[in-house]
Amino acid sequence: MTEELPLNPLEFLQGAELDTLAVRAGQVRSHEGEHGEPIYTTSSYVFKNAAEAAARFSGEQPGNVYSRYTNPTVRTFEQRIAALEGAEAGVAAASGMAAILSTCMAFLQAGDHVICSRSVFGTTTVLFTKYLQKFGVNVDLVSLTDLPQWKNALTKKTRLLFAETPSNPLSDVADIAKLAAIAHSQDALLVIDNCFCTPALQQPLALGADIVVHSATKYLDGQGRCLGGAVVGKKEHMDEVLGFIRTCGPTMSPFNAWVFLKGLETLRLRMDAHSANALQLALWLQVQPAVEHVYYGGLKDHPSHALAKKQQRAFGGVLSFTVRGGREEAWKVLDAIRVISHTANLGDAKSTIVHPATTTHGRLSGEDRAAAGITENLIRMAVGLESVEDLKKDLNRGLSLL
Repeated sequence: MTEELPLNPLEFLQGAELDTLAVRAGQVRSHEGEHGEPIYTTSSYVFKNAAEAAARFSGEQPGNVYSRYTNPTVRTFEQRIAALEGAEAGVAAASGMAAILSTCMAFLQAGDHVICSRSVFGTTTVLFTKYLQKFGVNVDLVSLTDLPQWKNALTKKTRLLFAETPSNPLSDVADIAKLAAIAHSQDALLVIDNCFCTPALQQPLALGADIVVHSATKYLDGQGRCLGGAVVGKKEHMDEVLGFIRTCGPTMSPFNAWVFLKGLETLRLRMDAHSANALQLALWLQVQPAVEHVYYGGLKDHPSHALAKKQQRAFGGVLSFTVRGGREEAWKVLDAIRVISHTANLGDAKSTIVHPATTTHGRLSGEDRAAAGITENLIRMAVGLESVEDLKKDLNRGLSLL
């Protein structure tokens, strides 16, 4: 087993800019002197003697024990994403949903109450309203932007408020500082899904949130290669999350952690490019005869534009639009594309497009979809890094049919 030697300890990176942290935070180097982060593909670790084994297992001595919960490559990713978010610590998970589940299992028990925005990823809604309620956790869904609804939903048993901002797929924006004040008035935790912005565009902890969750599968990777998730926040909170992951095993693999580390190195550059391309495309869509409405926080007519401009560096790469008509017309647009990828994932260098009502939000009831603004004529697009002119041509193949 090679000895890990500090390369850029975090104390030497205090005050460093995000771009430097994205490349350097959490790095270690073995006696081999490698420049790139190694992938530690091992399930377990060898101890020098029985005393060291006992000390490692008890936690008295730091070090690796078993890769379900201690792996150098995964640990580097955890330290790096925590540094980017301005958090004390981070915990990696097998997927974005595993990160959300692990957070809930760490802090909730039967009889507790959760307030969740209606405007979240469809599977997140199912987790809260089906599976957590099955085990005695009470859940209320409220409008993301209606602060009185959040206040009125508070009870003495409220333990957690959960929001995704900007929202999926309508780009509504939560006032994170005000939601934090509401949560803390009841000693509850505010958890923010920062998947659409990433720390390159928004840092919820600095605005008062307690915990940030990510689907690393999306923009943290940036090329659609691996599944992964992350949770960051105070060390005392992350210790609880790690306790669940250590016991129950929704763990990130070392190889996936290494892929995400490579993705983080270009995060700022990519997010700026995604945002610039999305704004250009949103402005173009606004003037297309077949388009009814465009939802993108970077547009001045979006109801959340002012708030998004205040708490985000830019507006991200995801936009949605409605076409004139219903499901049939929306599907015509999707079936006519030849360049944009027809897939539900987002955050890739490749642009993706999908019909939320029948895919990402298809498991919701019609009533819940309507409440979340998911209509049959709505199309969601995650704008990638291709030429915007080529994306316009591809969309026009379908829009010209309507």
